[in-house]
Amino acid sequence: MAYKAQFYPGKTSVAQNRKKFMDPSYKMEKLRSLSDDDVVIMLGHRAPGSAYKKVHPPLAETGEPDCPIRKIVEPTPGTKEGDRIRYNQYADSMYFAPMVPYLRSWMACTRYRGVDPGTLSGRQIIEARERDIEAITKEVMETEMFDPARASLRGCTVHGHSLRLNENGMMFDMLQRQVLGADGNVQAVKDQVGDPLDRKVNLGKPMSEEELKKRTTIYRVDGVAFRADDEVLPWVQRIHNLRTKCGFFPKV
Repeated sequence: MAYKAQFYPGKTSVAQNRKKFMDPSYKMEKLRSLSDDDVVIMLGHRAPGSAYKKVHPPLAETGEPDCPIRKIVEPTPGTKEGDRIRYNQYADSMYFAPMVPYLRSWMACTRYRGVDPGTLSGRQIIEARERDIEAITKEVMETEMFDPARASLRGCTVHGHSLRLNENGMMFDMLQRQVLGADGNVQAVKDQVGDPLDRKVNLGKPMSEEELKKRTTIYRVDGVAFRADDEVLPWVQRIHNLRTKCGFFPKV
């Protein structure tokens, strides 16, 4: 019997947003454009235009032994070239941000290959080969999964980020990596670890509060409450019971 992945239960707007972000067949809506160099300087791993550092020769030159798995799995572009492993790390506001940290991890697993995601107390990191992580970062930051006021790249000092907003609606950041300009656009002025950029990166205007509530994947009592979704709660309870009582072993 063939199963069709559901990705997430529920019929509320929050559940539907979670479902579409995790579904790799869904094409995310593009809201802004960033150049490749914009992404490179915000990540801060290498200088724009510099060569990628390698941890091994390109696979085409290594003469790997015959292996049926290698015939099945197509290596990512970064793996083919032997790139080193790099990371991006996001912080998301509790106030109707488009994404939540653990959903970023779920999304990374269903949408991208060759990634190692992890969620840590309100922050979320993805590790991958360098050119792959740059491509992933560009796609995320150009689309509806990112809002310049309620999400940001933060390689350090992420704690306390999500529970507080500045007076202008920007998520608090001790290092002020993204600032709201007089023209209403958000500018990235530092890279993800807080080093000043040689030039600003225009991230565009923040979403309105109405737009954020329409696109958010966060359950809140003043938005879509978790208990308002009568399909999600029983599903979470079922997973909790199966995991706690029998470790997912179906015959117990």
